[in-house]
Amino acid sequence: MWDDRTGTLVVVDIEGRAVHRLDPASGEDASFSAPGRVGAAVLADDGDLLIACERSFLRCRSDGSDPRVVAELDVDDDVRLNDGKVDPWGRLVAGTMDLEFTRPIAGLYRLGPDGGCERLLDDVILSNGLDWTADHRRMYYADSGTLRIDAFDLGTDGELLDRRPFVSFDDGAPGGPDGLTLDAEGCVWVAVWPCGQVRRYTPDGVLDTVVEVPVRATTSVAFGGADHGDLYITTAVSHRGGEVVAEAHAGDVFVVRPGVGGLPPHRFGVSTSV
Repeated sequence: MWDDRTGTLVVVDIEGRAVHRLDPASGEDASFSAPGRVGAAVLADDGDLLIACERSFLRCRSDGSDPRVVAELDVDDDVRLNDGKVDPWGRLVAGTMDLEFTRPIAGLYRLGPDGGCERLLDDVILSNGLDWTADHRRMYYADSGTLRIDAFDLGTDGELLDRRPFVSFDDGAPGGPDGLTLDAEGCVWVAVWPCGQVRRYTPDGVLDTVVEVPVRATTSVAFGGADHGDLYITTAVSHRGGEVVAEAHAGDVFVVRPGVGGLPPHRFGVSTSV
């Protein structure tokens, strides 16, 4: 996630249990350790970070200091928190995932600035990328376990309405949806794992751009830079049959200028709804 106040990119290393802050201008990489696997880190109104870590939401300073638990999920050890973002109403929406990647035992949750946490969706397998349109009328959401990105209409307070398939990846070809983001034209950019691609879909679900990445496990995308015209792409080490796939750039962060920009991320505690 791009931090437009500091000109840095916030990146999580899930299995490394760390949060990185990358400065593209200087090349500096500052990081801090987390108490568990970090599925997401988002920006708060006062410069703090909110972290989805294992089965808890934590708040800390931008450098990881002064960590405190905001809320804990009442779930068992077979799930952990994964991807998440702040919605236009200033709330953190994040989902959990089945650690075996196959069972619909996870969910999608919404954490408010007051610490209240509610469950929005049941029967999730592997909760992943999500984002909201600029008019706050639609949300896109990927459950990687279903090989599908869905679209929701939104109520006046962000209620999820009229769920329907947006793009399906169950055509027999390799690859499924991971992290995603929207650009300023309302199109969806999604990291497709594990086939080394980032794809752009129009609001009608039509594929119109493919970015090839030299790593199989493309994991997430975010727009950043001074003009929000840089598309940052994260990757991971991938596995095949229980064995690590040797790739020179696995785990690296890439950047491309696709010719269209994004929008600044929402911040926890700040409502931008109209």
